[in-house]
Amino acid sequence: MQHRHLNHQEYTLAAIDDVISRGKINDWLDLRNAVAQSPQLLDKIERICTAKASDPYA
Repeated sequence: MQHRHLNHQEYTLAAIDDVISRGKINDWLDLRNAVAQSPQLLDKIERICTAKASDPYA
């Protein structure tokens, strides 16, 4: 997935937020595979999900 306003393919907080908000199944699978290779990405994913948990429209 080409993340909005980003010119790299790293899983930054913005990139993860983009996958969660607008990603398709292949984007989610890519993120899952990235987590399998780098489990520390789970901390970033948790930060994004925690921030969105209180927003009923997220």
